[in-house]
Amino acid sequence: MEKVEIVKVKLVKEKDLFVNNIHIKEPKDSYKVISNFLDNPDREHFIILGLSTNNKICVISTISIGTLNSSLVHPREVFKIAILSNCSKIIISHNHPSGDCTPSPDDEIITNRLIHAGDLLGIHILDHIIVSNKSYFSFQENKLLF
Repeated sequence: MEKVEIVKVKLVKEKDLFVNNIHIKEPKDSYKVISNFLDNPDREHFIILGLSTNNKICVISTISIGTLNSSLVHPREVFKIAILSNCSKIIISHNHPSGDCTPSPDDEIITNRLIHAGDLLGIHILDHIIVSNKSYFSFQENKLLF
């Protein structure tokens, strides 16, 4: 007879973030929350905002902390938090410490990859927001979501 582990997956809250508006109506709303959460880091951070069906923020989570100009992002890690938090949609985001929010070709590739993964899982990606300490770039506003 062989042993099989019995496991339970549990989400653990790290802390709270207080924001003025937890309902996302436009990309600027996301930018304000994300900027408050990130607080101008010196390396790239890839995060998600998990949303309910009425666009209320359920969860914010850092998926990856990278280097000055890159971060490692895998669909499995992005959607794990969304699934565990019962989110119906997400907004993905990362910062550009350089201050230039222009998306790179890699930013566009990972965005499309995550959109396709989300479609398979039934979790819609509303936007990809790139932030700096002074501005943001929204894939949705710039019609780059496919």
